[in-house]
Amino acid sequence: MSVHLHGFFRSSASWRVRIALALKGIGYEQTAYKLRAGEQRSPGFLKLNPQGLVPALEIDGVVLTQSLAIIEYLEETVPEPNLLGKSALERARIRAFAMAIACETHPLQNLKVLNSITELTGSEAASQDWARQVNHEGLAACAALLPQGNSPFCFGDTPTLADICLIPQMANARRFGVAIEWDRLAVIEANCLAHPAFAETAPAKQPDFVA
Repeated sequence: MSVHLHGFFRSSASWRVRIALALKGIGYEQTAYKLRAGEQRSPGFLKLNPQGLVPALEIDGVVLTQSLAIIEYLEETVPEPNLLGKSALERARIRAFAMAIACETHPLQNLKVLNSITELTGSEAASQDWARQVNHEGLAACAALLPQGNSPFCFGDTPTLADICLIPQMANARRFGVAIEWDRLAVIEANCLAHPAFAETAPAKQPDFVA
């Protein structure tokens, strides 16, 4: 299998895909794009993803975009380990948790939105305040969506799509200065970061990492 990931070390969506590939034991090559320099809008990359967003994954002779769609494809084609739960109800809850981050939280604080807020307000501080608010609200909702109990991961004893989305978003929240007020999320984060699939795919471990 030839697998090539197009991404950026700090992109949380790219990190989600790196985690899923690692959990599935799928090796891959990488090409990095400097988002602040606009490399994701180059003609070459737009041929891969007309949205001009990372990640894009070349696999099985096709190009896939959108991190959740990519991970669902990996789940269907490489079913072990299971990342979506075993029952219909559990899968729905895991997907809802993941979408609360990937669809409702992350898009509101991505680089494009923050740049727009800075341009509209003339204040970078305003965009940073917005990012903190969005991350705080999103993580508060995620903490409430967790099932009761003290499982090491969001929905049980093994990582799922929920954890794959949570950990990069926690990193975003910390980067924007959000105080992590939710003990259960902090415990899950520590458990995930002790897992090689999360630790070895972290931004600081990527070839394009810049402090």
